[in-house]
Amino acid sequence: MKSTTYNKIKTLFKSYLIFCIMGLFLQSCQKDDLEIKQNFPFEVSVMPVPKEIAKDECVEIRLTILSEGNFSDTKYYLRYFQFEGTGKLQYYNAQPYLPNDIYPLYKKEFRLYYTSASEVSQSFTVWISDSFGNEKKIEFQFNNKKVSAQNGLFSM
Repeated sequence: MKSTTYNKIKTLFKSYLIFCIMGLFLQSCQKDDLEIKQNFPFEVSVMPVPKEIAKDECVEIRLTILSEGNFSDTKYYLRYFQFEGTGKLQYYNAQPYLPNDIYPLYKKEFRLYYTSASEVSQSFTVWISDSFGNEKKIEFQFNNKKVSAQNGLFSM
């Protein structure tokens, strides 16, 4: 009788152990939602630009968006605001941007062109944002470059 009780306990223990192991396996397979990260912070790299600009002179501004991850559906946008001096900012040879309007960016590496329209120092900010609300502000300031009347040379 002792061995029969022992065998029953042994069988119950094995059944319980198998039931627990199966429960762990089933519970680990229940997660239906795979977490996919879509929102990645980014930085904006800007190549050096001149410190001075003359009226009607054009300056090339090279920018690169450096994201910590890559989600293919992330959209990037640009807006700018000029708060000192006058000039125009444009993407390659497209129409000049209007201040504070939002424009889509189609590449993470691009060039902007700023053309001075005044003879005073100029300052403006460029805001790059993404479709998840992340935003970076880049400030640009150009001092006025005086044009020498003698031989049409620029003075420094």
